Amino acid sequence: MELRDKKVLVTGGGTGIGRAVSLALAERGGAVAVNYSRSADEAEETVRMIQIQGGHALAIQANVSREQEVLSMVDTIACEWGNIDLLVNNASVTRHIPMDDLDAIPDEAWDELFQTNVKGMFYAARAVAPYMLKQKQGAIVNVGSIAGITGSGSSLPYAVSKAAVHGLTRSLARSLAPHIRVNCVAPGAVLTRWWEGREQQMEQLAGSLLLGKTALPADIAHMICGVLEQEALTGQIITVDAGQSM
Repeated sequence: MELRDKKVLVTGGGTGIGRAVSLALAERGGAVAVNYSRSADEAEETVRMIQIQGGHALAIQANVSREQEVLSMVDTIACEWGNIDLLVNNASVTRHIPMDDLDAIPDEAWDELFQTNVKGMFYAARAVAPYMLKQKQGAIVNVGSIAGITGSGSSLPYAVSKAAVHGLTRSLARSLAPHIRVNCVAPGAVLTRWWEGREQQMEQLAGSLLLGKTALPADIAHMICGVLEQEALTGQIITVDAGQSM
């Protein structure tokens, strides 16, 4: 699929991997709706970065864990641009809880992570699907995590929520075939602001990876763009982790 002139929604598009994806899509000629929940300044800066390079973008607020906000966001984008061709489901949250301390996991952690990381991605996919089905073409990439494969990560609920994202990807691929392709890119450790204050931990992890270094947001963005372009791919979980899961 050619990305030029495609209308793309990137949830959590103002920071980290989301910003890198937004910029990469714009470089390929896509018009990008940069969604944010609280990071308004970062989203607006991402839009400015795209516009300075001659691209088309807009920032739009919605908390993806709230379905009515997602529906309103999608309606606004469709009214502005006439359609939505592609979706990158990137918005996620986490809690930092020791993996071996089950008693430290409150119920609200489960609720928050599943509401945003899993149901939020479902809400966004369901909202954009009618636009893609109408033109009999579309693609969705969910951003998962190797935490959902290895079972280890920032917390047990986070790892389980990302495993659910991987399952959601496969189920949506079946539900929306043959016109909408649904895949998942599962990053390992990526050098984003998530690691602020944990630089020593990041250095130790990098030394243990097969490639000897952690991925950059641009690495993940490049893969996401490739997956959106690849028309013979659906229902797949693709890891980009510098060998972390080996």
